[in-house]
Amino acid sequence: MVEELLDNAKLPKHVAIIMDGNGRWAKKQGLLRVRGHEKGTKSVRQTVETCAELGVDFLTLYAFSTENWKRPKLEVDTLMKLLVSSLRKELPTLKKNKISLRAVGSLHLLPSQAQIELQEVIDETAGDSQMILTLALSYGSREELTNVVKLIADKAVKGDLEINDITEDTINNHLFTNDMPDVDLLIRTSGEQRISNFLLWQIAYAELYFTEVLWPDFRKEHLITAFKNYQDRERRFGKTSEQL
Repeated sequence: MVEELLDNAKLPKHVAIIMDGNGRWAKKQGLLRVRGHEKGTKSVRQTVETCAELGVDFLTLYAFSTENWKRPKLEVDTLMKLLVSSLRKELPTLKKNKISLRAVGSLHLLPSQAQIELQEVIDETAGDSQMILTLALSYGSREELTNVVKLIADKAVKGDLEINDITEDTINNHLFTNDMPDVDLLIRTSGEQRISNFLLWQIAYAELYFTEVLWPDFRKEHLITAFKNYQDRERRFGKTSEQL
């Protein structure tokens, strides 16, 4: 089996994925873009289950960016409806695999029904601990960092925090992901090689993996290949090979 290629002791603790290529996949099939998003839900399910089976602790999926609100209304509306239906449908899978769902971003901008369904699934899976699955929804890293600056500045103005006491930990503690470790492996599908305003602070020392595979075609074997590539790299965090 392909899993046997991996060293379980060297699995990434936190994996983040930019799920790109749904629209292009649909266009290649002569379909509307929204059909690509629908097809992509199967890739989400397989990726989540595989990560849970392998023992990944944290999986963060870039599901909808702050910039995505600018897309055609039909596509945005369909994505929101797909989010609601997927949350309902995938709850049994999350419970079976003991996966706790979370969400980060400007969640108040989501349609009310999406917010309700999201919160219900978050509450239903809150006690599960095999893996933390985080959906980045209406998320933008620059917006997140701007919010961090505002929160820290407010404490400084009120005298609750001295400027010289501000450290990297201070910033970490005010991020949406404040109780998660930094990202170890960032995967982006579809051949694009950019970060697209995703977890800019959290990926400071992440290994980046880009694949030509469009998200709706992304399967277990592609994820295993990404993990194997990650394990073949030497992570030095600024040190030399001799120091490791």
